Amino acid sequence: MDNIEKDLVVNANPSEISIALMENHRLIEFSKEQSGGNNLSVGDVYLGRVKKIMPALNAAFVDIGDEKDAFVHYLDLGFNFKAFDYFTKQINPNVDAHILYKNIKINDILEKEGRIERFLRVGQPIVVQIVKEPISTKGARLTAEISIAGRNLVLLPFSDKISISQKITSKEERRRLERLVGSILPPNYGVILRTAAEGKKAAVLNAELRSLISRWEKSWPRLAKSKTVQLLFTETSRTTTILRDLLNDSFSNIYVNDEAVFKEIKDYVTTIAPEQEKIVKMYTGSEPIFDHFEVERQIKSAFGRVVPLKQGAYIIIEHTEALNVIDVNSGTRIKQNDQEHNSFDVNIYAADEIARQMRLRDLGGIVIVDFIDMEDNNHKIQLYKHMVELMENDRAKHNVLPLSRFGLMQITRQRVRPATEMTTTEVCPTCHGTGKIGSTLIIDETIERPLAYYCNDLKLNNFVLKVSPIIEAYLDKGVFNSIRRKWCKKYNCKIRIESVTDYPITQFDWYNSKGEKIEE
Repeated sequence: MDNIEKDLVVNANPSEISIALMENHRLIEFSKEQSGGNNLSVGDVYLGRVKKIMPALNAAFVDIGDEKDAFVHYLDLGFNFKAFDYFTKQINPNVDAHILYKNIKINDILEKEGRIERFLRVGQPIVVQIVKEPISTKGARLTAEISIAGRNLVLLPFSDKISISQKITSKEERRRLERLVGSILPPNYGVILRTAAEGKKAAVLNAELRSLISRWEKSWPRLAKSKTVQLLFTETSRTTTILRDLLNDSFSNIYVNDEAVFKEIKDYVTTIAPEQEKIVKMYTGSEPIFDHFEVERQIKSAFGRVVPLKQGAYIIIEHTEALNVIDVNSGTRIKQNDQEHNSFDVNIYAADEIARQMRLRDLGGIVIVDFIDMEDNNHKIQLYKHMVELMENDRAKHNVLPLSRFGLMQITRQRVRPATEMTTTEVCPTCHGTGKIGSTLIIDETIERPLAYYCNDLKLNNFVLKVSPIIEAYLDKGVFNSIRRKWCKKYNCKIRIESVTDYPITQFDWYNSKGEKIEE
């Protein structure tokens, strides 16, 4: 896996930014974000207002400005909710927010088995962060335990703990990081040191810590001025979030087609990894960036209901409210007298594509995979181990269970955003999506109607008519009494008919003698 080459292709236009992550030129992740929109995104921090208390659920609905009320459970209030709540209520334009923040005691923690109605009431302002975007009929899922993620560390307001990623195994490095961060951490702030912090110098960690604290503290004047529902600050853009979590030495290129986004990404990469600044490149080609890197073609082939595999096999992906179902089919792939190995090979191919599809579509919740039945238990174990290995590259939290006695594999995958859906079909140019076309019995009248207008009103007399081969044969049928000849006599004009094999049966276009299409 060390030889994987990663390219990030960013297609920016006025309405949205599309981001494609390629591994060895194969589309692995795809996401879109609206430019300048008000969409709710994971990590955004809001000042909300409690809308309704639900004692039976030990939870509350919170208004954060969305049409669907968001949801927060008692356990998501966090141990230091009392400190957040006190700060939210006491901050105002006449108070020095920094002194207020520094002097709040954080040792009065929330009990684990408490009741939400003791701490929240209807109409109460509350600072919350989105941990799961609205999905289907459900509103956003919230937490009141704010965390602000950076490249090397995660800032925790109203905390005094320093946690270190378990992936940093060296005891000496863990002690170094704990001493280093402990010496620069202001009062009432805690941090989680991410895996990327390993080996980082004090200056790098200090600069990032100050930047994260600044983002949190810049929201204070807005919070102090008004207690109305409002966005306090947003996560970094989806593009920089992907870079923050994934950028490493295996990234070879980041291509961007927009000057402003190019500058934003370049500045961000310069901040988090100066040595990789040169990989950010401005795309200036004549064809669309997604066409140039074959992203568009891969989107069309990968986002359909039926996804082809090698040698005629395919998978079918169906979405329901409760779960996602994937069916594996061998299709036309047949090996004579070796059904077991044929099934195993198809299942292995399918596992590769299914792991990719879950990242690509951001499938979440429960995923049930119906693999082709196999008799050999060793094959079943190998397939399970192969899927576990493939899923190791997935950033989302997940769990893979072995094949059941019915040949089904259950995969649970963290769902924080709605699954990515792409339209891979196009509206029929003939029926315009209605499923019906005009009667072919009157096709000659339909074609003649604009001809009359061109001759009588626009005074044109020399035409090229492009039609399907079937209509060409119909209009030219008969040597002396064809429909084309009748039109030439009737309108005193010259008409040459050209057949276009790609045209649907009822499509036609009129052109003048210069080859320019005539618009009505």
